[in-house]
Amino acid sequence: MRTLAFVGQKGGSGKSTLAASIGVAAQEAGERAFLLDLDPQATLASWGSRREAETPPVDRTRAAQLAAVLGALAANGYTLAVIDTQGADIAATSEVMRRADLTLIPSRPTLLDIEAAKPTIAALRQLGRPFAFVLSQAPATASNARADDAARALGQLGDVATPPICSRADHQDALALGIGVTERDPTGKAAREIRELWHWISERLQ
Repeated sequence: MRTLAFVGQKGGSGKSTLAASIGVAAQEAGERAFLLDLDPQATLASWGSRREAETPPVDRTRAAQLAAVLGALAANGYTLAVIDTQGADIAATSEVMRRADLTLIPSRPTLLDIEAAKPTIAALRQLGRPFAFVLSQAPATASNARADDAARALGQLGDVATPPICSRADHQDALALGIGVTERDPTGKAAREIRELWHWISERLQ
């Protein structure tokens, strides 16, 4: 089983939104996914409680239980665990990063978000764990100089996943409805971006 974590100190960067939609996209691509919520705000777990479909399942857990939970999921045939974390850089987040095969750091295209990512990067490098950035909530325009500048800045700090995830209403609507954006509008731009991001993630997890 492979483990994917969404981590970052900056609140509002889109960790829960991405975790939900990536979990759904991974399932649609053939993975047997399980979503874990370690954030006390429980945004991902709340999404799961609104979800009518039984899969992918979502549950809350704690860092102290993570190793045992991941072991149980692997023993039960799950192929992917997707973990959502809280914003603060605490011991729980370090445990998640230690266990993850890939940690993604969502970052909005702002200087504050890029600066806020540096402690997380330092922790990941100290742990020797693989990570990449996801540019999230980028302006949904044909000419996107701000997103391009942010991608270049992040690229100096580590790998940047493709494509950027633009700020689109489908993400908020899907989260509120307990679905992924690929279910909200399967042919929409948000769905296409999430499928492409999952493809990028899947190749890295290979």
